[in-house]
Amino acid sequence: MRGVVDLAALAAQARRSEQGAPSGTIEVTEDSLQELAQRSLQAPVFLVFVSASSPASEDLAARLARVTAEEGGLISVGVCDVDAQPAIAQALQVNAVPTVIALLGGRPAPVFQGSADDEQLRGVVRQITEVAREAGVAGAEAGVEGEAAAPEPEEPPLPPLHQAAYDAIERDDLDGAVAAYEQAIKENPRDFEAKAGLAQVRLMSRVSTADPAAVRAAAAASGGGTDRASVDAQLAVADLDVLGGAVEDAFARLLDVVRATTGDERDAARERLVELFDIVGGEDPRVVAARRSLAAALY
Repeated sequence: MRGVVDLAALAAQARRSEQGAPSGTIEVTEDSLQELAQRSLQAPVFLVFVSASSPASEDLAARLARVTAEEGGLISVGVCDVDAQPAIAQALQVNAVPTVIALLGGRPAPVFQGSADDEQLRGVVRQITEVAREAGVAGAEAGVEGEAAAPEPEEPPLPPLHQAAYDAIERDDLDGAVAAYEQAIKENPRDFEAKAGLAQVRLMSRVSTADPAAVRAAAAASGGGTDRASVDAQLAVADLDVLGGAVEDAFARLLDVVRATTGDERDAARERLVELFDIVGGEDPRVVAARRSLAAALY
């Protein structure tokens, strides 16, 4: 949903913040990948698969963006963090970084795996542009003839409080984002996008200072206990799982806690599970199935 934070993208941006995200690139998520595929009907698109554990992959993405700009800027460059978007990497059969894939007319085509120097990148850009022109991709034809591509229509502005929340997130003011979303919900209790955004920001706040290894170790050490400390340890792991895309694992973990506990501990697990439902989306099949399981566990 537009205006609701993409947690995986934010996490990827946070991991790269010290090095600086490659300029002139587009963060690839499930939503933006659809937009890039649509864009590739008009002009070629490069997808560069990177990982925070591979500085060379980040460097390649930055250099490829620079080279494409120098060659006329016809080709867009998307950067996909395989750690944040494992489903995309799996769908496109990417098993190493860096890997570069081209989208031409909505179809993926492998370009190369591993690094390359600027001159090699320049050759790749020119070759893909020529292939696109021969395939009749409209933007490539326009580029050859020196015509400017038609500008994309601007999206309508976000509601003021949603924009305020998004701006707060970008400046790392999570408390400010929470306040903006809470005000939006107060003004319109049926603002489901604000509810999803609020749940996401709260999740980001909870995990922002967490040590994933320590969190998982604490949960394992709890031995499935039903005291509050043990339950809190399981809740923390569920947060990490959702942030990492392991949604079904997170739901299963919290459902087990609901079944095993009573009183305040059960309420805490139930409330966290419902909050994670808001993040994933009520129409998601995983949420639908987990809601049924939760109802069975409670009643």
